[in-house]
Amino acid sequence: MRSDVYFTDFRSRTNEENKVNKVKKLFEAAKFDNFMEEDDLVAVKLHFGEEGNDSYINPVLVRQIIDKIASIGAKPFITDTNTLYYGSRHNSPTHIKTAVLHGFDYAVSGAPIIIADGLRGENWKNVEIKQKHFENVMIAGDIISADSMIVMSHFKGHEMTGFGGAIKNLAMGCAAIPGKIEQHACVKPVILEGCTSCGTCIESCPEKAMQMTENGAEMIYDRCIACNNCIFSCSNSLIKLDWNNMNEFIERMTEYALGAVKNKQGKVGYINFLMNITPDCDCLPWSDSPIVPDIGILVSDDPVALDAASYDLVNHQMGFKNSHLHQNYLEGEDKFKGIWDMVDGHVQLRYGREIGLGNLKYDLIDVSQLK
Repeated sequence: MRSDVYFTDFRSRTNEENKVNKVKKLFEAAKFDNFMEEDDLVAVKLHFGEEGNDSYINPVLVRQIIDKIASIGAKPFITDTNTLYYGSRHNSPTHIKTAVLHGFDYAVSGAPIIIADGLRGENWKNVEIKQKHFENVMIAGDIISADSMIVMSHFKGHEMTGFGGAIKNLAMGCAAIPGKIEQHACVKPVILEGCTSCGTCIESCPEKAMQMTENGAEMIYDRCIACNNCIFSCSNSLIKLDWNNMNEFIERMTEYALGAVKNKQGKVGYINFLMNITPDCDCLPWSDSPIVPDIGILVSDDPVALDAASYDLVNHQMGFKNSHLHQNYLEGEDKFKGIWDMVDGHVQLRYGREIGLGNLKYDLIDVSQLK
């Protein structure tokens, strides 16, 4: 079985070909209006970007989707969930403040902001999935309550999953904080030899999950939630991710993606933006330079096919040598392996197909060729 993935590049020589109109044309080509009805509450799932990051999706482009939904008579809202780590989006007040700072206020986006898992990540519902790692997953309550959903994702690299696209936006982005914790439970940080006992990591830990011993800092794993604050705080770079269980983490994440759409079969559309393709997640408070040129925008009703097509299009590009890419610069080479060689991004695609989230095979349809 093959899924349709609609595509447009970024070439424009007339006003009819600008990005605003291309976003509208993609929405129409994919017939996203078919799964929405008048008065439906439609979640537009975004990543607003951590404060200091500037590679998130342009809110002007988000507005085009909002206007399309509203023209049907449905009621859109833009949404995300609070973060596991303690940054500018860890609770709803600072999360909304960050979203507005980045241009997602009502005047620009045309829709209200609702943080889907509540004030402190406590608004969630159990969703039964019966998979290898989880019988049930904890999905944000307002994601579950929405009648339908459009998932808008900035496609980029990711240190723990190889890449971040529609699957990761569903999985981590629709999980409440307790769900994020259980996804990360198998990849808690490890401390390497050579600790200088400076204590910086202990001060940075919000869960008091580290202690000082005569041999240096030590993790208290029963308290650790894998927020990874300690990794970034260590001045000697001696705290690292546990790469041994990364495939299991990616599988856990993919199961959560399945749970996020369990009650919306045939009621979810996905849009990937292949622009500003940075090496890192937009959760970081910075944006590194892109690893390949801007490519275009893709839409589908299949998140696995959409991410597979996005992955392939990135790999078809020549890589930028003045970027975080350290190998695989040539056309056809795996760019995400060229950044994060310890991670296989294909795991989320293969496992997504295995658990019924979507198809790996796709037909790429250029909307510029459609009448």
